Amino acid sequence: MTDAGGPVAVVAGTDEVLRHPPAGTHLLNEGERGRLARFHRETARRDFVAAHTLVRLCAGWLLGIAPTAVAFAQHCPTCGRTDHGRPLLADRPDVHLSLSHTDGVVAAAAGHVPVGIDVERLKRGRSREVMHRVLTAAELALVTAHADPDHAFLRQWVRKEALIKIGRTDLDSLDALDLSALPLGGQGDGTPLRFEDLYVVDLTDSPREALVTVVSTEPTRLGTALTFE
Repeated sequence: MTDAGGPVAVVAGTDEVLRHPPAGTHLLNEGERGRLARFHRETARRDFVAAHTLVRLCAGWLLGIAPTAVAFAQHCPTCGRTDHGRPLLADRPDVHLSLSHTDGVVAAAAGHVPVGIDVERLKRGRSREVMHRVLTAAELALVTAHADPDHAFLRQWVRKEALIKIGRTDLDSLDALDLSALPLGGQGDGTPLRFEDLYVVDLTDSPREALVTVVSTEPTRLGTALTFE
């Protein structure tokens, strides 16, 4: 992989990433190690290390450098702290990063244009109260009429979370973000969709029982293996 082309993104199992040769806590910076120390569950610790490893792999593939050379950093625009917040590269302000992790599955993306990614396990349901809180009326009608409302809602949820990651909305404004023009049926095969000026790539990762969405202003290469050709 060279320093060219559109964003790259990967979804993988936590165990898969941690078995990858470069993986490990040695990649983490001081702020990341501080956050890691605050996790009480070992599964959460492993997901965190895997996601932060995977985002370095994606950045390395994008730039043609080793993951150990990736100067990963974070910055919170609200409080100004650097132990959490939006991921970035300290030495490459032209590179955009995103990462997500949930119950044994992780996802990450890197690009020269804004990119956002989110992953959720299919087993995660949402109450009707949550649906009403985060969906527009048009979206709610589509989701409740769907043959599998839980799956349809989770697809919209993952899309909206990815749009949060790219900075297009926030948690308090999800019910004003209308994605009802995006199809729910038959999607999830990685075919790019368009929403305003964005490319939306949905993937149903059946082996890992997860839904993934990556959004960017350019088409994104979304893979399910820890290599890029």
